[in-house]
Parts: sequence; C-alpha cells; structure tokens
Amino acid sequence: MLVNNEEKQSLWFQDNALVFIDQRNLPFSLDLYTATTVNEVAFAIKDMVVRGAPAIGAAAAYGMVIGSKTPKETAKILQQTRPTAFDLFYATNHMLTAIQNGKDPLQSAHAYVEDIINRCKKIGEHGAPLIKNNMKILTHCNAGALATVDYGTALAPLRVAKKNNKEFFVYADETRPRLQGLLTAWELHHEHIPHAVIADNAAGYFMRKKEIDLVIVGTDRVAKNGDFANKIGTYEKAVLAKENNIPFYVAAPISTFDPSISSGEDIIIEERNAKELTHYQKCQLMPENTSIKNPAFDVTPHEYVTGFITEEGIKKY
Repeated sequence: MLVNNEEKQSLWFQDNALVFIDQRNLPFSLDLYTATTVNEVAFAIKDMVVRGAPAIGAAAAYGMVIGSKTPKETAKILQQTRPTAFDLFYATNHMLTAIQNGKDPLQSAHAYVEDIINRCKKIGEHGAPLIKNNMKILTHCNAGALATVDYGTALAPLRVAKKNNKEFFVYADETRPRLQGLLTAWELHHEHIPHAVIADNAAGYFMRKKEIDLVIVGTDRVAKNGDFANKIGTYEKAVLAKENNIPFYVAAPISTFDPSISSGEDIIIEERNAKELTHYQKCQLMPENTSIKNPAFDVTPHEYVTGFITEEGIKKY
C-alpha cells in the first residue's frame, strides 16, 4: 500500500506490540494505534481500528502471540469480537494448533500474515485479466490493503491492472454507515487510479446508464454452496448487476471460505451499535431518540455471483 510515497502495511508487529493504522480516523488523519495486551487487540478488532476479514485474521494471529501463555483463553477472547468474519476463527485456530504443536508463536504469526499477503497478490494476478481498457468498475465497502494487510482482495486486480498500464475508472460506493468507500478512495488516490465516490443508492442509476461494466467486491465469509456475506448493501448491488447483465465478482483468499456451513442461512450477521448511524466521527446526524437497526453485513446468494477470484484462480459454483 503506497502512502506518501512510502510502502506501508495496515498493521505490523514491533517491539512486542501490534501496531495498526487506525482506520477509525482515516481518511482525515493517518494515526497509529498500538496494542500490547490481548484485550487491546480485541478492542482494536471490535471497535474497527482494524477491519476487513484478512486483516482481522492477521490481527488475531498476532493477538495470539501476545497471549501465547494462555492460548485457549486468548482465542476465546478474540473470537468473541466479530462473529461474521471467518478469517478471525481461521487465524486463531491456526495459531492454537501451532502453539500446541510447540512452534514459535511469533514465527507462526509472521508466516500466517506473509501467506495472506501472498494470497492477495495472487488474487490480483488472477483477477487483473478481467479488467479491460476503458472499463468502469464498481466496488462496495473497502477491500484494499487496509482490509488485508497489503494488496487487498477486490482492489488487488485493480492494482495489478494499473501496474500493467490498463486505463480504467472506479466507482466507490460510499458504504454507509461508516463510509468505508472513503477508505477505498483514499487508497485509489495514493495509487493514482481514477475514481469517484458515489452515494450507495446511486449505483443503480449508473448501471442503468451503462456506466458500469464490472463489479468486484470482497467478502467476510463464503458458505460451502457459494453464498457469501459482505458489508451491508452488497446484496442489492448483486441483484442490480444481474438485472443489468453486469458481471459480478467476489475476491477472497481461501481462508475466507467456510466449508463447515452449508449456505448463507447459517452465517451469523453482526448487529452493530446504533451510534454508527446516528453519528459520524464526532458529528451527530440524527436525534438521540431515533430507533435504529444496524446490521453490519448481508448475505448474497451464490446465483448472483459470476465467479470468485481466489489465489487459486477463479472459482464458480
């Protein structure tokens, strides 16, 4: 991830502490959050200092290092933070096995995170051929380097296509309520990729006007049958894409695929705090007594998906 002409990752382990780019303050300020205890790592995951399934998994892997003296208790604390993202459970179980088998916790975590980065790089390589010159591409939420430590999932093919001198334009949904589309725009700006942020409810307008040729999104969990969970609002984008004959791809490493659940009906959907809707940063948007429902994710059935871009190639169900 290129920031101010320097290569940075969204999180890293340094001096027995886990350091994050604090995504709560982006894109207005680039601040760091440092966690030295398991509870501080859990807070970072729960409060969305870090977000995006692969990055959550990476944070959990390093959290297991900090709590390696009590690995089962540490795993339990971390697994209670975000119920939908499968990488969280994949990473903690991976680290539990490594620690129980006598492997060095820090080396195991480093290897896990390096593997995630390499998987995302391959996602970019497999997905880039889908992008043709002069295409206009829609993405929802943020599935870039911030969400994956480096490269990204949905943004990885865009980065590789840009490196290969492809010319294209990206529409980034604002992605209420936390406006994660601004994080996507922040990344695209630093990568010099032409783009525009649009209101969530403007996607259909641009699709009908033939202004969108391709949709690529990330995911937090994929069921055995190909149903997948992603940031709330993804399902309606998939329905609109199918109605308008626009290819709809999902980019994710294999660590996000959960073979233990048969369909999207089994995916637990996280309900988040009402203040995410009533406030943005320190600005109050709604009266305090406003009744709120705030599901963080929705489930899109597999029949709306053209294909899954993975490190192993493009999979279809």
